[in-house]
Amino acid sequence: MNKFEEIGLQEEIVKAISELGFENPTPIQEKTIPVLLKEHQDFIGLAQTGTGKTAAFGLPLIQKIDADAITPQALVLAPTRELCVQIAKDIKSFSKYSGKLEVATVYGGESMDTQIKQLKRGAQIIVATPGRLTDLINRGAAKVKDVRIVVLDEADEMLNMGFRDELDDILKDTPSDKSTWLFSATMPKEVREIAKRYMNNPFELTVGQKNSGAENLEHIYYVVQSRDRYAALKRIIDVNHDIFGIVFCRTKMETQEVAENLIRDGYNADSLHGDLSQQQRDKVMGRYRQRSLQILVATDVAARGIDVNNVTHVIHYNLPDEIENYTHRSGRTARAGKSGVSIAIINQKEVFRIRQIEKIINKKFRLERVPDADTVCESQLMGLVKKVHNVKVDTEEISQYLPAIFEELNDLSKEEVITRFVSIEFNRFLEYYRNSHDININLSEKDHARGESEKYRSGKPRLFLNIGSMDGLDTGKMLGLLIDITGLDKTAFGRIDIKGVYSFIDVEEDKLAAAVASFDGEVFKGRRVRADVSDNNTRNKGKKSFGGGGGGSDDGFKKKRSYGVGGDRGGSRDRGGFGSREGRGGGYSGGREKSFGDKKKKKRF
Repeated sequence: MNKFEEIGLQEEIVKAISELGFENPTPIQEKTIPVLLKEHQDFIGLAQTGTGKTAAFGLPLIQKIDADAITPQALVLAPTRELCVQIAKDIKSFSKYSGKLEVATVYGGESMDTQIKQLKRGAQIIVATPGRLTDLINRGAAKVKDVRIVVLDEADEMLNMGFRDELDDILKDTPSDKSTWLFSATMPKEVREIAKRYMNNPFELTVGQKNSGAENLEHIYYVVQSRDRYAALKRIIDVNHDIFGIVFCRTKMETQEVAENLIRDGYNADSLHGDLSQQQRDKVMGRYRQRSLQILVATDVAARGIDVNNVTHVIHYNLPDEIENYTHRSGRTARAGKSGVSIAIINQKEVFRIRQIEKIINKKFRLERVPDADTVCESQLMGLVKKVHNVKVDTEEISQYLPAIFEELNDLSKEEVITRFVSIEFNRFLEYYRNSHDININLSEKDHARGESEKYRSGKPRLFLNIGSMDGLDTGKMLGLLIDITGLDKTAFGRIDIKGVYSFIDVEEDKLAAAVASFDGEVFKGRRVRADVSDNNTRNKGKKSFGGGGGGSDDGFKKKRSYGVGGDRGGSRDRGGFGSREGRGGGYSGGREKSFGDKKKKKRF
């Protein structure tokens, strides 16, 4: 008897997953499925990526659907279109023998008219990103008032990407007596608040430790000068000759630049980011899944939903703006019980962030030295020898050439043939690294122990704002915005520290109260700006206002100005043209306008 049948799944579902090769449930599936098969149960599941969460909620979801009723009965919300596509694909595979079950996928970057037609044809399950679904609900094209089950997959990432308002609006439109299933890798305060507001006495299950990474995942970091990051990346790839990995960058521009440099230098690489069309993204991911690509260079947002087996390494070209995202990134490897390596390339000032991540994931990093030329050449040489030893010989095809080959090499001994053959590859790497130098930084004891408070201590109090690089802001644009809104001279502001969805700004103490007050009622690109005072010795204390729009009175506010930043960030965030948190240099392209009309504002505020 298949073990999935033992935990309560119907024969039709077990037959479908058996054909996919699944016989034994993962720990989260074994513990989750019996709970979700109950008649009515809100549920919170905390587990890392790669543990089988999609099947954990997808299998009981299918069993609860009435395939004869072509109306939306379940809604699955996910942060990115890649993840939506993956979830929909899995559900369709799992429901192969479960009647005529239709799944509609709704996400940005694709024709809205096509998705509207798909919804009109009828579907029992809608898999959607919050931004596009909100637009379709406002148009009357998506009906969620009668859904019986709502699944929030990777809830922490949806909030991290700024979808708090959309989630609120969508959940308000769903029935109060529905079942809500929330899955997340981490459990920040914002996720807990969503659960408290929309869930009734949920059953909570944690598989592994909260925020922790996979047990079989090794964490390594290298410390170099910022200018030597790319050189370090190449040496790391070269020394791991069997690498099948993902390199994470912060921005779309950096992602494209690193990928182009790797391709130029002869590496089998390509990029995945929000500026690519869906067709381009599908092509890149198709090559990567088929392993015709060795290195995928990606942004955080674009890589969400990547479910590729046997990824050996995740390399953080830059650490993520949100430390919790390290867990999501590293979860691309060491999946389904396999081992993997997560490597961070950092500069000396970022050592404190490694310490922060260690506390969050409850695991230690190992400091290693970037390989020198001899180490790289030795690794490549032994990798070549291993390939020669294991190569499959097509005797029939090559036999016709062997006499001529033997004749040509007749005057060489066995040892000479081997030496000359491997020298072809060895000489190439030896020549490339001949004049290379040591790019490692030797850390002092103080550097190793450096903590967050030392890094962020300053002589000025700090202003916290809930806008950041995901809104197209960099240091210069933020300073211009501060001067415009507060009316203060630029000398009133010190260091500007911009993160993905929030920022910290040093402000003269006697100007701080005025600066905070000046942001009352400000709207930046459709999002209400919140300003608070942050303890200047604690980097995250100001995040109490994270989420945008929380607090304040319920009787609305006066919109003083609505700011935009020049440039087109593309439509990578499923908001009809609204750019993703990946980019720093773009601006609002207008597609989000419909979500912030007068009707919307009155409802929200």
